[in-house]
Amino acid sequence: MKRLVLTAAAATLLLAQPAYAQSILRDAETEAMFADMSVPLVKAAGLSPRDVKVVLINDDSINAFVAGGQTVYVHSGLLQAAANANQVQGVIAHELGHIADGHVVLADNGIKPAMHITLLSMVLGLAAVAAGAGEAGAGLMALGQSAGMAKYLSFSRTQESAADAAGARFLTTAGVTGKGMLSFFKVLQQQEYRYGVENIDPFMQTHPLSGERIAHLSADLQASPAWNKAPDAALEERFRRVKAKLEGYVMTPERTMTDYPETDTSIYAHYARAYAFHKAGYPDKADAESLALIKADPADPYFQEVRGQILLEAGRPTDAIAPLRAATEGSRNNPLIATTFGHALIATEDKAHYPEAIRVLRVAVGRDDENPFAWYQLGTAYELTGDTPRAALATAERASMTGDHRTAAQSARYALANIPANTPDWIRAQDIAMAAQNDMDDNPKKYKKK
Repeated sequence: MKRLVLTAAAATLLLAQPAYAQSILRDAETEAMFADMSVPLVKAAGLSPRDVKVVLINDDSINAFVAGGQTVYVHSGLLQAAANANQVQGVIAHELGHIADGHVVLADNGIKPAMHITLLSMVLGLAAVAAGAGEAGAGLMALGQSAGMAKYLSFSRTQESAADAAGARFLTTAGVTGKGMLSFFKVLQQQEYRYGVENIDPFMQTHPLSGERIAHLSADLQASPAWNKAPDAALEERFRRVKAKLEGYVMTPERTMTDYPETDTSIYAHYARAYAFHKAGYPDKADAESLALIKADPADPYFQEVRGQILLEAGRPTDAIAPLRAATEGSRNNPLIATTFGHALIATEDKAHYPEAIRVLRVAVGRDDENPFAWYQLGTAYELTGDTPRAALATAERASMTGDHRTAAQSARYALANIPANTPDWIRAQDIAMAAQNDMDDNPKKYKKK
């Protein structure tokens, strides 16, 4: 795992939430699993797998959401709570329902009427206060706020029900059993029972209660030809691996060692303990766990990756090169793994490795346009080899990606002045400089010098 950068009881599968305020977890194996488990559902939704992404958020709550565009955000807590891969597919199908039906775009249809009610009540309430009826005015405002909230929540529940129905259709069309969707709603139902379902006002929730959702979906899902289809054994195996390594990464080492004691010699346990020991500051124990993984399957690129990452972050970049090279080649140049490999080559401080680092990192940034760390490493490699114009271009790329348009413009202009005209890199520098300048011209207050 690599860190890059109105919830009520059991109110999961939310429509929108600010992803930028949370930490995104990027891991090559996890992203590959998400892609493979979602592709048939994405196609069933009439969307393109090239445009839809499933992103993991470091948050221990049981939640998933969409926030515009075609990205599904899944909380790490949801993966930990899910019992199998099929349950996660049910969640993804629901979220694809929001995307396919354009619910984020249509959100104003729920917000504006609710806001109108609230504002009208405030006007009437203030008028009553001004007329000397303070208590009545306060009551009007409170009543209006309550009515406005109820209006919005009703709209939200309608959208959630529509996303449930759409998700069920996508599962059926994709030939994926809906057992996971229903069983996960039962997990949420248990959460509601914990809070005391008798204390939950169903009309003050963003989602229908889980029992209601189960009742509405059961007949359609059970009638699907895929209902009794056997789970995908290979996908389930991948899910168990990802879940174990995620626990090792996000949970406390003590919790991980309780769940995966050293007497457990399964692949999942080695995976979890490798990250737990690494995080706890026991590099030798972490390395021993990674070696056990490689012994089990020397050709597995993700096992090679975890060993390389452990060695690199333990200050042994030279030793990390062999496993990271094997991981990069075995994963067909996965950009996240290749970035770590390039980082290791640079970290050796051996000039002989810099040309290879540049080659590897150029491939990585070409295949992953959302990895500012890869651009940082590429810029470092260029700087170390004396290619300051392309180092500036890499800085411009990273700054543009992170929204630092002033730095992007300055760095791109330097690159333009020093890279041969009309070459691909020169053209790219020109594009960045123009885009950054346009943003600064359109938002002068944002870039006003203090």
